[in-house]
Amino acid sequence: MTHIITSLCLRDAGCVDVCPVECIVPGVPQDKYPWFYIDPVTCIDCGACVPECPFTAIFPEDDVPAAYTAKGGEWISLPTISGHYEGPNHHGVKVVLETARQLAPGEQVDLTADIKPNYDFFLPGGPGYGANDTDEGKAALHK
Repeated sequence: MTHIITSLCLRDAGCVDVCPVECIVPGVPQDKYPWFYIDPVTCIDCGACVPECPFTAIFPEDDVPAAYTAKGGEWISLPTISGHYEGPNHHGVKVVLETARQLAPGEQVDLTADIKPNYDFFLPGGPGYGANDTDEGKAALHK
């Protein structure tokens, strides 16, 4: 089993800093892959990334909620959404997403749909670890 970063991710990058096996990378291009992704083959399921996420966007794969109920104020970011989010990441670098919208209190969303994109990101032909090699990937990590 692996951990899954869901569409509640707003590219904070704190999870990257604590991963002992360096299996978390930013999605590139950002408009197609708006959050961070965990390599399911490399992930050792240590869970170090979970408490580091300020958006509570990371779940063990078996615990990704099919009916996540928003408390209010959370954001969701998907390639199919048109909306604007702006805020600082873990390193104080400005994050701008044009694929986000704020969830209403009590709104329910199925986050299990985010499992497949996490796996697809690391398939042959997907961005995978190459995302770290791009200027956008490096800026997202700010290391």
